[in-house]
Amino acid sequence: MTWPSHGSNPQYLYEAMDKPMPADRIDFSANINPLGPPRELKDKWGNLFQYITDYPDPHAAFLKSKLAAEEGIKETQILVGNGGAELITLIGRMIAGKSVLIIQPAFSEYEEACRVNNCTVYYHQLEPEDWGLNVEALSEKLKFADVLFFCNPNNPTGVFYPLSIVEELIKKCRIHNCLLIMDEAFYDFVEGYQSIVPFIGRDSNVVVLRSMTKMFSIPGLRLGYMMASERLIERAASLKPHWSVNALALKAGEWCLNSNEHVRLTKNLIRQERERLVQFYRNLDFEVSPSSVNFYVLRDSSLDVQLPLFQFLLEKGIIPRHTMNFPGLEGRWLRFAIKGPKDNDRLMEAMQEWRKDR
Repeated sequence: MTWPSHGSNPQYLYEAMDKPMPADRIDFSANINPLGPPRELKDKWGNLFQYITDYPDPHAAFLKSKLAAEEGIKETQILVGNGGAELITLIGRMIAGKSVLIIQPAFSEYEEACRVNNCTVYYHQLEPEDWGLNVEALSEKLKFADVLFFCNPNNPTGVFYPLSIVEELIKKCRIHNCLLIMDEAFYDFVEGYQSIVPFIGRDSNVVVLRSMTKMFSIPGLRLGYMMASERLIERAASLKPHWSVNALALKAGEWCLNSNEHVRLTKNLIRQERERLVQFYRNLDFEVSPSSVNFYVLRDSSLDVQLPLFQFLLEKGIIPRHTMNFPGLEGRWLRFAIKGPKDNDRLMEAMQEWRKDR
């Protein structure tokens, strides 16, 4: 069968599995804020209608000015894109034909963007014992790489690697003249996050990718940005289609940046629910990754491939994210978003039923 390459859009998953899709279902496959969009965006939504009659600003000047002020960098060090996916595509075109090392498991679009641009792709595999990153072991592989992709916090495990490890990795990439692409799509879910953005001013070999669709629950609008040296931003911008980011997304992004209270409430909710879920899983002898964000991977250690559990949950209207297209996981884990208490309760009820049946 052909597995869907992303979470969300569960109709394609049920179709691939040749199963009817229950009317009553909860989608745990997309890692979106369970609180939904910020109140300011909801309250002002009607005002967005006025912006559809004119072309959007192709330079996203106002949004970039707000981002630059927030991050303490120049506007010329930021490129706004149609979600992280467009920015990854642009990077793929920038590094065409290069040798690329990907720290796996990782978001599948890194490899897709590289291969379509004739890159040679290698892996450095994180092991599920502790999902630790051995920078010294990785350094040997960096000798042969032009580019390194690193997702931090990691998708799909939710594991976050602290600044001390990232600094060491940046140093190794500098030594080996390797471009580091750091995808921080879920950074704003991490409590006590320490920014690596200052490194883009000192190290031209660091690119930071960010998404605004996850924390602010606007995946339908598509909005993200990258931060890098002015030289790299200029190169990426030259490959970007004109007007690729629509006016509604730009305005929504501006409003979302005012939503500090929404971010605070989200982190509190996610922390409480994550702790509750982890304790529950441990009591039932499930293995779960030490996530710091709004998703995690899980496995029933009595199974190698988790397909029976996956099918059981789908029939119950519980939709996890398969891991068949995550190198190193290949279906041996399932990924779940952390949702609100009621949805998480229903997931736990299904897991208890699974345990009783076994």
